[in-house]
Amino acid sequence: MPSEQELIELRRQKREQLLALGDAYPARTSRTHEAAKAVALFERTEREGLEESRRAVTVAGRVTAIRDMGRAAFVDLRDGSGGIQLHVRRNVLGDQFGLLALVDLGDFVEASGRLFRTRHGEVTVAVTRWRVLTKALRPPPEKWAGLVDVETRYRQRHLDLMANERSREIARARSEVLAAVRRFFQRRGFMEVETPVLQEEAGGAAARPFYTHHGALDRDLALRISLELHLKRLVIGGFDKVFEIGRVFRNEGISHRHNPEFTLLESYEAYADYEDVANMVEALFRSVLSEVTGGLEVRHGEETIDLGEPWARTTYREALLEHTGIDYRAHPEAAQVRTLALDRGVEVDPDASWGTALDALMAAFVEPHLVHPTFVFDYPAELSPLAKRKRDDPTLAERFELFALGIERANAYSEQNDPVEQRELLREQARKAAGGDEEAEVADEDFVRALEQGMPPAGGLGVGIERLVMLVTGEHSIREVVLFPAMRESGG
Repeated sequence: MPSEQELIELRRQKREQLLALGDAYPARTSRTHEAAKAVALFERTEREGLEESRRAVTVAGRVTAIRDMGRAAFVDLRDGSGGIQLHVRRNVLGDQFGLLALVDLGDFVEASGRLFRTRHGEVTVAVTRWRVLTKALRPPPEKWAGLVDVETRYRQRHLDLMANERSREIARARSEVLAAVRRFFQRRGFMEVETPVLQEEAGGAAARPFYTHHGALDRDLALRISLELHLKRLVIGGFDKVFEIGRVFRNEGISHRHNPEFTLLESYEAYADYEDVANMVEALFRSVLSEVTGGLEVRHGEETIDLGEPWARTTYREALLEHTGIDYRAHPEAAQVRTLALDRGVEVDPDASWGTALDALMAAFVEPHLVHPTFVFDYPAELSPLAKRKRDDPTLAERFELFALGIERANAYSEQNDPVEQRELLREQARKAAGGDEEAEVADEDFVRALEQGMPPAGGLGVGIERLVMLVTGEHSIREVVLFPAMRESGG
């Protein structure tokens, strides 16, 4: 069997022959129909008994199969809409039939002719004229039926998309999810906005940022880790309902749930609280799933969940107590919680804060059990420096996270709008950062000054788009729903 380099050389020779005949890479095509629309045209004319003259089309696409029978051949084409078959015959094409010898899998061709149905029932173009649009110099993946090597699929996504229909389905579903999210918020009167990616201070989340250097300004800037603080400035400025779908960057580990850059949806609504946001989240997820899939059920492996059923609601304290037997109020010191975690086999940093160690227990023992959609309300205040404290218990924050299939899907607060309290909470975070906590909240004094202008009560929401797409498509790995995921070095 020829080596890949030998195959490339053969294709280069064919390229030279095509160039000698005219052009192997013309700038324009005369396509009249996408493949799917050509098939639909034939089926309509067949159904309505219209004359054959209405079945003339010009299609274009990538060659995915060639079945050469000497004086005739069947060639399969695929474009972005789907596939269609070509029938090329020597006695019809004459000299153009010789083009068949110069066409390889992966090439793009254009073909004109009338549509007919073969004896096997396949809608086909009886080609009367054709040409090469692009000569591919590298062979496609060995099997069009599926490229299965995970490393190749993620590192060379173009090959994955060429070979795997499932990957194309997921990419289309992601686009549809984004469109459905936008429609949902627009129907509710939210205004879509854009805020800076490069920021003086990367605040709004507990994460370590990436940094870059701005040459003209001669200063270091951070890539944003959330959208929150700028969106709140817009609420302060008088916009009651705003949302943004934007890329954020977190200098953290890579896993099946985490990618260092991802797409985040955040919304802020004045005169709403976290209970209002929870009701909106239920409506949002149901709306998106229904629009994209046509139903409210999601299947992940052996699990099927129905988003149309009532969603469970619990509290952070109740959930931890139920699944671990631990009442965190009985363990107010960080060292105590670190010991509890280590005794249960959960690794935590020796200097981990009380909240960090507590959340490690939640992640290990509670979250995996939250299969059906579950709201976990009322987080310890230490874990939520940008959320309002509960009036009847200031040790708790008005915050919830939504879990489904063991993964966090949304995070929301009743937003802190007392500038004095907010400044002190952020200063406490600054003290943690000074003590070595790289994921402590940034004390953004400029934001607090804006807050001093007055912000109405507001409910804020954050949803990772990738995790929403994972839920909608039934995928377990974020790398399946990110077209170009971050990868470690080969062999590393």
